[in-house]
Amino acid sequence: MKSLRLLSIATAALVGLGASAAEVTVFSAASLADALKEIAPAYTKSTGDTLRFNFGASGALARQIKEGAPADVIITADELRVDQLEKAGLIAAGTRRTILANQLALVVAAAGGVAVAQLADLAKPEVSHIAIGEPATVPVGTYTKEHLEKLGVWALVGGKCVPLDNVRAVLAAVEAGNAEAGFVYRTDALISKKVRIAVLVPLDEGPKITYPAAAVKESKFPQEAAKFVAYLAGAEAQAVFAKFGFLPPK
Repeated sequence: MKSLRLLSIATAALVGLGASAAEVTVFSAASLADALKEIAPAYTKSTGDTLRFNFGASGALARQIKEGAPADVIITADELRVDQLEKAGLIAAGTRRTILANQLALVVAAAGGVAVAQLADLAKPEVSHIAIGEPATVPVGTYTKEHLEKLGVWALVGGKCVPLDNVRAVLAAVEAGNAEAGFVYRTDALISKKVRIAVLVPLDEGPKITYPAAAVKESKFPQEAAKFVAYLAGAEAQAVFAKFGFLPPK
């Protein structure tokens, strides 16, 4: 009888877990792909909730949510996109958190890459194509253009810049040799053996790059979405992000 009672309790617990489990759809900046894919299995094991990711440019993801795309959580590579969603009444109140920071980096090919010691060197004739994120929709592109304008370099190299859909596309362009140089985040540069960092923009001189996360107001799973956002700011998730080179927000 005791064993049957224990079996019944265990079965009830499993049924309860299945009934409460949710599939949380996360719209995330492409630069977080590797870290979030590592976080997902541990999170599912801990909570029973599964995570489904849509990775892309932050501006494109925000636009999709504005147009009614079904999302439970949004994580962007800049504060502006979540600001816009919040002003439009599309973010669940009290769920927004800034979870990470990053650093802008210029990368070139690891083998035989062009000699670039400072950003002004991009004006050299041997640099004919510079891959960047599309400044209007891709945060890394916005950060890049604003920083180069601040240095007075954009006027010299803007005509060489090739705008791409997201930061991973920029990385791929340099890896494939389709661009002599490209602006990515430090974390993207660290995952590739085909590129090297030519210039790492100092944190105190470059753009402030932060990643806000929030639950979407129209989420089908509002409690689970808010729970996942809170988890991202916790020690377990932060340890994974640190492993991939992300910095804690200041």
